[in-house]
Amino acid sequence: MSNLWLTADWPAAGFIKAGVTLRHGGISQGAYDSFNLATHVGDEPASVKANRNTLNQYLNLTHSPQWLEQVHSSHAVLLPNEEAIPKADAAYTLEKNIVCTVMTADCLPLLITDTKGCCVAAIHAGWRGLCNGIIEETIRKLPVEAEKLLVWLGPAISADVYEVGKEVYDAFTNNNHEAKKAFVATKENHWLFDIYRLARLRLNKLGVQKIYGGDHCTLKENELFFSYRRDDITGRMASMIWIDG
Repeated sequence: MSNLWLTADWPAAGFIKAGVTLRHGGISQGAYDSFNLATHVGDEPASVKANRNTLNQYLNLTHSPQWLEQVHSSHAVLLPNEEAIPKADAAYTLEKNIVCTVMTADCLPLLITDTKGCCVAAIHAGWRGLCNGIIEETIRKLPVEAEKLLVWLGPAISADVYEVGKEVYDAFTNNNHEAKKAFVATKENHWLFDIYRLARLRLNKLGVQKIYGGDHCTLKENELFFSYRRDDITGRMASMIWIDG
């Protein structure tokens, strides 16, 4: 782990490059200190541009990351795409050097490949995206059987600090009794929500068994990660995966 990059710890093929940026190593100031990569959070555009250039150079990318306009949907887009910034919450590709990228600051990023490294995908999964089926939609579009997929769960808010209300609880559990395993009641109409466990339940149901990561907390590890719930105004990390060619 460098000061600006955390490499995914999983048994993917050596030419599959995957990981997530950390919050330090850039030039953004104030609430965005310092390696913010998002243009939509109020940071100075010049600072974001400089940070993105630093990222490209650090990772020695031949193609710039494919940024998305994330809207908490269930839409997964194939790359390369004719839109400069597709409106989607997941991206996948079968081509080399196309960098699938999602941004988060508490939501769950998932990076996906297969045992042979034929395809890669990145998913942005907040609670709405999870509920809307962003994981299922992305995996449905991949040209590989679910049993052959590897998934790395990137840094997200952890179960012991992610308290939600009745809206979130009902959205997951009304039609899915198994989802209750991801919730622990704290007081009336309040639960601690394990977004990592919920994702694992969804993946297992699809036939995905090779699941890694899920051992960080964006809210508690303030020296490493941005957290929207902790700070409100803040930057975003980028979770990225590509087939190095």
